[in-house]
Amino acid sequence: MHIGLVGLGKMGGNMRTRMRNAGLTVVGYDRNPDVSDVGSLEEMVQQLPEPKVVWVMVPAGEPTRATVTELVELLGEGDVIVDGGNSRWTDDEKHAAIAAEKNIGYVDCGVSGGVWGLDNGYALMAGGDADDIAKVQPAFDALRPDEESGFVHAGRVGAGHFSKMVHNGIEYAMMQAYAEGFELLEKVDMVDDVTEVFNSWRTGTVVRSWLLDLLVKALQDDPGLSKIRGYAEDSGEGRWTVEAAIDNAVPMHTIAASLFARFTSRQEESPAMQAVAAMRQQFGGHAVQAAKETGVDPAAPDPDEPTNPSA
Repeated sequence: MHIGLVGLGKMGGNMRTRMRNAGLTVVGYDRNPDVSDVGSLEEMVQQLPEPKVVWVMVPAGEPTRATVTELVELLGEGDVIVDGGNSRWTDDEKHAAIAAEKNIGYVDCGVSGGVWGLDNGYALMAGGDADDIAKVQPAFDALRPDEESGFVHAGRVGAGHFSKMVHNGIEYAMMQAYAEGFELLEKVDMVDDVTEVFNSWRTGTVVRSWLLDLLVKALQDDPGLSKIRGYAEDSGEGRWTVEAAIDNAVPMHTIAASLFARFTSRQEESPAMQAVAAMRQQFGGHAVQAAKETGVDPAAPDPDEPTNPSA
C-alpha cells in the first residue's frame, strides 16, 4: 500500500516509521523540511497511486480544516482522507460533507498510544463507510498492536472520534482516582513506601492498568513527585465528553468531577473555597486565615478551630 501522511510530529513521525516497518510505502509531508519527504502537499499527492489515501495528523481545529480543504482540491473521486488527529466528531461531519462534494471518501480515526505506539502499536477507532475503511485497512493493520484487538470500525463518520473522546473522558476519571489515592497514601503517617504500594497493585488486582504502570514509573523517577507542579491542562476531549453527556441527558458524575479537578489545579487561590471558608465562618464561627498571611503554615492546626466542626 502507498499512503500519504500529513504531520510528522511525535505521533505522526512514529506512525510513519511503524507503517514503513510493516512494508507500506509512506510519503510524508510536514511544514518542517527537516522531517518532510516532499516539499508540498501537492507533491505528496502526485506521488500516490490511485485510489489515493492521505492520513492527516495535525492539530484539531483550524489546522485540520485548512489541510482538509486543500486536500479536497488536490484529490479526486474514489480517494480517501483520514483524519487521525483529535478532532471533534462534529467537525468530521462537516469535513466529510465537503469531501463528498467531489466524491472523496472521509474516515475519522481516534488514535491512542502516544509516544509508546511505535513499539507497542496504536489503538484505533475508525468511523466511515465500509468501502472507505477497506481502502485504509492495510494502514490500520500496520499501526494496530500485534494482538487481534486494538482496531474497531466504530460506525459512521464521526464515530471514531466520538469513541476516542469517551475513551479520553474515562482516562481523566481513572487518572483522578489514582491521583486522589496517591495523595491519601502520602498524607497519612502509616505507609512507609507509597511507590511500592502502587507497584504491588500492578499484578493480580482489579485496578491494574497501563496508567498505573506509568504512575509507578513516574514515582520511581521522582519519589513524592516533588519536581512536578500540581497543574494539569485538559486537551478538550474531557470537556466534549461532558458536553455530550449533557446533550444526551447521561449522568456522568465521575468524569465531570475529574474535569473540574483540573480546573481547580490551575488556581493559585480558589474563589470557591474562599466562599466556603466565609460561609463556615458565618454559620459556625469557624476561624479563617487572612489571604496570604505571612508566617502562617496553612497545614498547621488552628488553635481556635472548634473540636467538633459542624461542616
